[in-house]
Amino acid sequence: MDTNHSTPSPVPAPSPAPRLDVIGLVTADMAASLAFYRLLGLDVPPGAETAPHVEVTLPGGLRVLWDTEDVVRSFDPAWTRPATGGDRVALAFRCADPGRVDAVYETLTAAGHRGHLKPWDAVWGQRYAVVLDPDGTGVSLYADAADPKGAADPADREEP
Repeated sequence: MDTNHSTPSPVPAPSPAPRLDVIGLVTADMAASLAFYRLLGLDVPPGAETAPHVEVTLPGGLRVLWDTEDVVRSFDPAWTRPATGGDRVALAFRCADPGRVDAVYETLTAAGHRGHLKPWDAVWGQRYAVVLDPDGTGVSLYADAADPKGAADPADREEP
């Protein structure tokens, strides 16, 4: 038995346990980033484009925050923009139905945003697509695949 490589014991979470409260995005262009997320339905306050820090509270209480690269460097002078080649944050927006995935993808790409993966029917049972936000972060769009009987969500079906 190798005693040099032990698995650390799990540390219990402090009570009460922390809760996810914020998804933070660092942006090179605040106005472009906010315009992108407005197209996805986030209620970004008017005039926020010139602010160095912006916050939006989602209906469930989770917040999305944007900071300019300069703001991050103000408290972390060694910060550098991540190299391309992989997402550091995963954001996914649920659409009402498979057709909305295609429509939202079209809206975003027609507005000049880069499509990364065109809408397709994924093997895991969803209509799925990915668009890049202005900073190159992949943003997924998805909906449950349509039921052969026509209901997109099992909860929408009436029981026999």
